[in-house]
Amino acid sequence: MSIFDNLVGKVSSALGVDLHEKLAEQIQSLLQPEMIQTLVAKADEAGLGDKVRSWIGKGDNLPVSPDEIRNILGSAQVQALVSKTGLPAETLLPALSHFLPQAVDQKTPEGEA
Repeated sequence: MSIFDNLVGKVSSALGVDLHEKLAEQIQSLLQPEMIQTLVAKADEAGLGDKVRSWIGKGDNLPVSPDEIRNILGSAQVQALVSKTGLPAETLLPALSHFLPQAVDQKTPEGEA
């Protein structure tokens, strides 16, 4: 089992929902280097750049709320994820806020996107 699969499993258990393959695919797409750089840029625009940079850096990961995830991704991206996964935003956003910081951190072990 990969680290990513382990994270999805933990979030599934914590939320009491089955985070199916479509969600895993969409989250994996957010973890590509160019998308991580886009996340940083969008976070900067939302005034949350320090949080996303903490996930990339070698220190502790700053937590992020579901509302902050919505601000970083933007409503259009959230709606696209809802459409592609079939999960409501009320399930999707807490899942992202819970595991995206750790997933980005693990994808950037050298502290660079």
